[in-house]
Amino acid sequence: MPRRTATMLASTLILIALFCAGLLIKVPYSEMSPGPTVNTLGEARGEPVLRIAGRKTYPTSGHLNMTTVRVTGADYRMNLGQAVWGWLAHDSVVVPHDTLYPDGKTEEQSTQENAEEFSQSQESAKVAALKELNIPVATQVVVSTVVKDSPAEGKLHAGDVIKAVDGTAVEEPGDVAELVTKHQPGEDVTFTIVPAKEAAAAEKAGRAPEGSRKITITTEKAPAAEKGGKDRAIVGIRAGTDHTFPFEIDIKLADVGGPSAGLMFSLGIIDKLTPGDLTGGKFVAGTGTIDDAGKVGPIGGITMKLVGARDAGARYFLTPDENCAAAAADIPDGLTLVRVKSLDDARKSLERISAGKTDGLPNCSTS
Repeated sequence: MPRRTATMLASTLILIALFCAGLLIKVPYSEMSPGPTVNTLGEARGEPVLRIAGRKTYPTSGHLNMTTVRVTGADYRMNLGQAVWGWLAHDSVVVPHDTLYPDGKTEEQSTQENAEEFSQSQESAKVAALKELNIPVATQVVVSTVVKDSPAEGKLHAGDVIKAVDGTAVEEPGDVAELVTKHQPGEDVTFTIVPAKEAAAAEKAGRAPEGSRKITITTEKAPAAEKGGKDRAIVGIRAGTDHTFPFEIDIKLADVGGPSAGLMFSLGIIDKLTPGDLTGGKFVAGTGTIDDAGKVGPIGGITMKLVGARDAGARYFLTPDENCAAAAADIPDGLTLVRVKSLDDARKSLERISAGKTDGLPNCSTS
């Protein structure tokens, strides 16, 4: 066989072997890519994303788009070829599998966690928006979750309003843990609560819950992983906050999880509750968590969200302060980053964009 033919044959066999290896060898990586963007001022699947009832609303135009990221599932394993292609592609990112699913987290656990974070982000978005508009919101401490097989199981339930612990009034979730841990494991602690059903009925009627009952629970020792070097009393609940709004604000958006849409939901609510257009008809996208006080927090997958926003047609992107350096390192053409630290920052920047006064917008830099 001529040397040239043998060389070509050998090269072909090597390429075939590499191709097969690329298909067969699994690697511990996952892929992130741009997900869909949704206009919080518009509709999704034929329904308004934001629906407000019981309060005067105003027409809106333009876009205030929340952005998302697609990720491969917990059980999906990339092969070597897919990982290499992902590393070379500009519109996707390949990351270690444990980055997205730490400690063996399953698909079901991740979905549940994302759903809970999304629900909390909706609640905080409503609170922050109304506070920004100086509209009062009533807040109360509630039982968020009850741990299975804990002392509280069967005695306290998710949604119960916690009025006091051992006769001391509670004003925020941290008060509950502080009062419980004053006990030694095995001691009794008394909760003054309004049961969840009664609290829900009161909220539906637009009034504060009336009446209460006392529940006594015997504490137990915290698991070793939670003790912090000493015995600590627990009852097996997680406390959170619940709010009673002066009118109905409903956020409808399926198949989305996580907390990163909070900022854009708040801005959409503000736009609908105030005269004029917050965007001036411009296409603005953005991301960022939001807390009840209106502070904007960082999110994951910022580069993918920038690409998704650009592809959807956005001209401006509201960027959390802590994500600015990463975002500024690779800005898609035609997209202007706007740095935001709070809901008030974002609102003021939108007013400048609406008025065409964009020279003074707070921007992002790589430093």
